[in-house]
Amino acid sequence: MSRALLLLTVLVAAAAGATAQEVQRQGLVFEQWVRTTFFHGYQPASHTQRWDIPAAENRDHGGIPVNPKAIKHGTAVDLGDALRQYGIDEPFLLIAGFWQQDGAEKRIVNIVAAEVRPELWRRLWGPVTSADLLKFDALIKDTGRPVEELRKLALKMKNSPPFSEAVIQVNPKIDAHQRRLQCSLRFTDFFKHLAPGADPQPQASPALWGVAYPGPPASPPRASGRAP
Repeated sequence: MSRALLLLTVLVAAAAGATAQEVQRQGLVFEQWVRTTFFHGYQPASHTQRWDIPAAENRDHGGIPVNPKAIKHGTAVDLGDALRQYGIDEPFLLIAGFWQQDGAEKRIVNIVAAEVRPELWRRLWGPVTSADLLKFDALIKDTGRPVEELRKLALKMKNSPPFSEAVIQVNPKIDAHQRRLQCSLRFTDFFKHLAPGADPQPQASPALWGVAYPGPPASPPRASGRAP
């Protein structure tokens, strides 16, 4: 590899890392606003705990656990680990803050608080069973197969029944450093199934429970040519 190409590779990697950090920061700022404004400033004891805001800390909005998320407007809502999400058997609030890039800023343009009941959650998983997920999870964690082979097999499984028949999408993450089975809900399906009465379009003054979001933190635009 030439020195010029090596330098370009380093710069692209650095830009990608900075972009990921800015997107993550946007999520952290939104989640902190939700916790401070509506849940008495609750701070999670661990980033791996089951709920970002446990039911016991939700004294004013239904007494059920809460997960706030910041998502780019128009893109899928990332839900997290598939096995963990599949196992949810209680009602919860999913608070989604959708952002758009506005010049040098990422601006929250829509906020939706969707109460999800266990029976609805089960329907969104459709015909997928826990055994199906365990089989998928075991496949992507098979360290005896090359990464490229695993990716092809995982893509084929993802696009075949029962996974192709479910509303919730499974998303295998396979590379040299990770073997994870995540899941997500398409942007349109989020509004169709979880918030059918909400307007998915960007809002001039997005608010949650009557409280307007205070404004965006400064952050650079995403690098062109990268997947959302």
